[in-house]
Amino acid sequence: MALTVSQVARLAKISVRTLHHYDALELLCPSERSDAGYRLYSQADLQRLQQVLFFRELGFPLEEIRRILGNPDFNLRAALLMQRRLLDERAERLDTLRHAVDAALASIDQGTQMSGEEMFEGFEPTRYEDEVRERWGDTEAYRESKRRTAKYQKDDWRRIKEEADGVFEGLARLLEAGHAPTEREAMDLAEAHRQHLIRWFYPCTPDFHRALGELYVSDARFTENIDSKRPGLALFSREAFVANAARQSS
Repeated sequence: MALTVSQVARLAKISVRTLHHYDALELLCPSERSDAGYRLYSQADLQRLQQVLFFRELGFPLEEIRRILGNPDFNLRAALLMQRRLLDERAERLDTLRHAVDAALASIDQGTQMSGEEMFEGFEPTRYEDEVRERWGDTEAYRESKRRTAKYQKDDWRRIKEEADGVFEGLARLLEAGHAPTEREAMDLAEAHRQHLIRWFYPCTPDFHRALGELYVSDARFTENIDSKRPGLALFSREAFVANAARQSS
């Protein structure tokens, strides 16, 4: 049975105004209208709303959610699996920080002094980098990067920045224009980024490049930096990296 806008608002614990806003953005348009012209939401509409709210909880901007859900290749199960993975990563991170806060509170309550290691145990700025390096066995690549960058001068770093900015600006333009990250132009820019890493830093296989894309969306610091160029760019870049890795492998 179709539900009215007020019924959906109560069910989803959001405001009627929010549903009207989603409709205006063509993010969630009700499938039906009553004879009087009132919005009526079907079961499929509720399922789409659930996806919107999941992505919102994960920090995705509305325009990016609209693009994702509007992709003809959108797969509900794959989206749910991705959301579960991102939530697991967030829960693990928050649990680590919660233990760190508990330890700091205990030291105050017990009048004890925490060691430097204990005070900063919950902060792991290189955790994802280490995980990626270990997973893809790039120990030699890391050493190679250290060897190369030790020789770079100011002009070298300027060129490196200009090249990297050019790639992400190109991806941002595609995102702004509504292109899919699986399109050839997006994959070509992803490949340009991979070649940029090979040229300046270390041998970068398609699999490693795909893992780097995962880092862009799993580590809030990377996401914030990349999305400062264009909201949703980190996720768009990740999807382009994944698509390009699949293309290179085939």
